[in-house]
Amino acid sequence: MSPRVAVIGLGYIGLPTAAILARSGYEVVGVDVSDRHVDAVNAGQVPFVEPDLAEHVAEAVAQGTLSAQKDTPSADVYVIAVPTPFAEGHRADLTYVDAATDGLIPQLKGGELVILESTSPPGATQHVADRITAARPELTTGVDGGSLNVDVAHCPERVLPGRVMIELVDNDRIVGGLTPTAARRAKEVYATFCRGEIFLTDAVTAEMAKLTENAFRDVNIAFANELSIIAEKVGVDVFELIELANKHPRVNILQPGPGVGGHCIAVDPWFIVSAAPEEAHLIRAAREVNDAKPEHVVDLVLRAIAGVKAPTIATLGLAFKADIDDLRESPALAITAELARRCPEATIMAVEPNVKELPPGLQVMENVRLASLEEAQTVADAAVLLVDHREFREHGWGGRAPVVDTRGLWRDQRG
Repeated sequence: MSPRVAVIGLGYIGLPTAAILARSGYEVVGVDVSDRHVDAVNAGQVPFVEPDLAEHVAEAVAQGTLSAQKDTPSADVYVIAVPTPFAEGHRADLTYVDAATDGLIPQLKGGELVILESTSPPGATQHVADRITAARPELTTGVDGGSLNVDVAHCPERVLPGRVMIELVDNDRIVGGLTPTAARRAKEVYATFCRGEIFLTDAVTAEMAKLTENAFRDVNIAFANELSIIAEKVGVDVFELIELANKHPRVNILQPGPGVGGHCIAVDPWFIVSAAPEEAHLIRAAREVNDAKPEHVVDLVLRAIAGVKAPTIATLGLAFKADIDDLRESPALAITAELARRCPEATIMAVEPNVKELPPGLQVMENVRLASLEEAQTVADAAVLLVDHREFREHGWGGRAPVVDTRGLWRDQRG
């Protein structure tokens, strides 16, 4: 009989992981609190946009290797892939991790493997283990071997939305165990589908590795975002400037934008800061630069509509990156909402080709509505390009209104 895996959390990471495990020889049960997600998976469908995922889910469900439910079942392997949002002071909120752990605790008999995939602050994997042994003192979690030992490991995801099904297979992985046996067992699970190299370490190092990767990118983006503001002040095209600077063989500056979004780069560096607040000077400064960029973009848009009574503003893109529907920590979403608050007399036309309805936070704003690119081109008094979606790349602007181009996509039409 195939080993049974329970993947807890069927979101942007959990569902792809469940689908690829189901096609790699495991019997997989996905667990989620959302009726919508559970029903979609059981129908062989996908509740969000991710290229190639629908094919994997449909095939696994048709073969009977993937199903979904709301209650955590008995399993040989548990993969926790739930959100880790902010708590007060930019600390990690482990509420969802705790709930996922509490759901699997009654099912444990000893001998299981628990893998925490959720991006986590240092010590979170040990926190999961401690929660297990506190509730079930007859079990152990830090022992190599023993019939009542539960192995606990951390294997952070390292994928890019829009390329998840490719990168799950091709990217190298880091596996950190509370014990060497836990790390080895987790490696065996990922080795069934991962063609990249799998590196073993301890759990805290694995936790820090994921945070470090995203903090490095955040610092680079902060450099580009700060440079964009300086270039604007001295009258230089920042996109041309970066293109020229990157001709140097040892320079690789990333592109500026309206801020930084997503549940990784916009969040993970703060977990490092909260772990060592007196030492994390550069990482904190980068976060502050990137968090401040949306307000600068709002000011540019307000300048573009100065003197226009009851203007119509087109915000082009709501997702945090191109060609997906993921709105988590999206600066584009924050900018759209702030424009609606700052300009109650304006009509805000949100153009987002990857969603069919506004997110709840915008639905309650009477002056915001979803619109097509064609309509925005016709009636907008000003536009702000926030996400370089395929539709925007292919069609261009073509409208009469000035454009604040935060992506350098339509450089000759920026406002």
